Amino acid sequence: MSITAHTTTAIPTVRPLTTGDADVLIEAVRRAADGLGVRGSATVLDAGGQLLGFRRHDEAVLISGETSTRKAYTALQLDAPTADLVDLVRPDGLFHTLPTALDRPLLFIAGGVPVHRDGRLIGAIGFGGGSPEQDHRIATEAREAAQLV
Repeated sequence: MSITAHTTTAIPTVRPLTTGDADVLIEAVRRAADGLGVRGSATVLDAGGQLLGFRRHDEAVLISGETSTRKAYTALQLDAPTADLVDLVRPDGLFHTLPTALDRPLLFIAGGVPVHRDGRLIGAIGFGGGSPEQDHRIATEAREAAQLV
């Protein structure tokens, strides 16, 4: 009888998204949105989908809070910018039934982006309140400013 030794390779740990990171992202969103003259809401979620940060501009439409959260959740669950997913939910798209298949609603409108550290998914940020293109630009600029691409 032969016994084979198994070796395990330790998976490097990656520091999770923190409330400090969320504060940096929210501030970067504020600067990017102000630069475009957009009044909206930003949501930061950790890798488990839990809320780490939220900000709604005083003049933002109320629905922007919901859309920013759903965009962040969608980007987190699919580990992709929501801007890249829009075509997938069209009637002939690969994910055309996905928006109604889950308990928690997804939102396939540009403005949500995943957040990575050392190549690993650690959360997401969503912005709502402007046009889809503006929302995507604001969320992307904030993520890049925080160096969490």
